[in-house]
Amino acid sequence: VKVKIPFGNKYLDAIFSVPEKKSTYGVILTHGAGGDMNFPHLVSLAAYLASHGVLCLRFTCKGLNIAYRTKAFKTVVEYLKLSDDYKLSGVCLAGRSMGSRAAASVIRHLSQEDDDDFIQGLVCLSYPLHRPKLQSKLRDEDLLFIRCPVLFVSGSADEMCEKQLLEGVASKMKAPKKIHWIDKANHGMAVKGRTTDDVMEEINAQVFSWLRENIELEH
Repeated sequence: VKVKIPFGNKYLDAIFSVPEKKSTYGVILTHGAGGDMNFPHLVSLAAYLASHGVLCLRFTCKGLNIAYRTKAFKTVVEYLKLSDDYKLSGVCLAGRSMGSRAAASVIRHLSQEDDDDFIQGLVCLSYPLHRPKLQSKLRDEDLLFIRCPVLFVSGSADEMCEKQLLEGVASKMKAPKKIHWIDKANHGMAVKGRTTDDVMEEINAQVFSWLRENIELEH
């Protein structure tokens, strides 16, 4: 279901992937610095979640300013929270690369503003912990404030997320967290000798099983 979500004097393009049975729980998903909501990984994950009973709303927000992306993500969260069509008791925020940074930032901001439990988790696909080859400056400040469960799915050869560095940040986090490493995958989740579909199957299954363990999904 295609929708346009009001954002300032503009609209954000978004698509609902709706499960057959009514879902009480949803995932909001967005893309990285390049691309849009039709990035193949996002389309694949949204379809997988919907086929397993989880509503998925993915949206496009162009712009390389993290504050702007965060503001857009927050608008989408509010939109879904107030939706009469899909009355959800909670959502999980998910993003790829820069989109996962925006998701983390939203969760940190909203947790300081209100105490409701609408946001119940965070999924970071290829979290960009640092710029390529610039490992001295970590983008970890939002992660350290988050309290809800967090899943990281990262490539062990991701040039923007050095394995030991992410493990170090995770050990300092107060939130329940899990890291799933995709062996030999780079930042774009490409693995020599494996098809994109094969890698996506692994990611999708990981995300869903983590949701099932950490979120009150109705079985």
